[in-house]
Amino acid sequence: MTKSPYQTIHSDYIWKSKWYNLRQDGIRTPDGSELSYTVVEHPGAVWVVPVTPDGRVVLEWQYRYTVQDWCWEVPAGGLLPGFSPEEMARRELREEIGGVAGGLQYVGWFYTMNGIGTEVAHIFLATGVKLGEAHREPTEIMEIRQVPVAEAAQTGAEGGEPEARRRAAGRGNRHGRHGLHRPVSAP
Repeated sequence: MTKSPYQTIHSDYIWKSKWYNLRQDGIRTPDGSELSYTVVEHPGAVWVVPVTPDGRVVLEWQYRYTVQDWCWEVPAGGLLPGFSPEEMARRELREEIGGVAGGLQYVGWFYTMNGIGTEVAHIFLATGVKLGEAHREPTEIMEIRQVPVAEAAQTGAEGGEPEARRRAAGRGNRHGRHGLHRPVSAP
């Protein structure tokens, strides 16, 4: 099915920021009901799974104010106007872990919050990553840990980590499963 089963009656922005917008839509459902639907508009993001020359995955143990907790993640960041996802992937790698990749492969994409928002995460595999000095933003409070690929994959396969970015690190080699789309169908 390619045509939307919903009809948008009106759209109003109820909040805007440089990171994302909040939009309130009046919609008509297929049965004729009318209701409000709130949408988080997000420009998209990149998530980078960095692998060092000796085959270890670089993970971040980052404090997230929003959930008031420490989370295992991979380098990631929002897309900025004028930059391609690949350029942003290299930029986030450099910024967060001081990493420079020998190779960068596009793995695929997925919707991060398709029930409430428009964010698309573009996943990259960075190989031959050499670590250097990071240049983090003030809110990026983290420690870096290098783990064997098998450990990252095990955590991702078991779903033992609540943070999706770590699960993505473990699933990076199995695109096409778990909602990850192949590059040929990227938006």
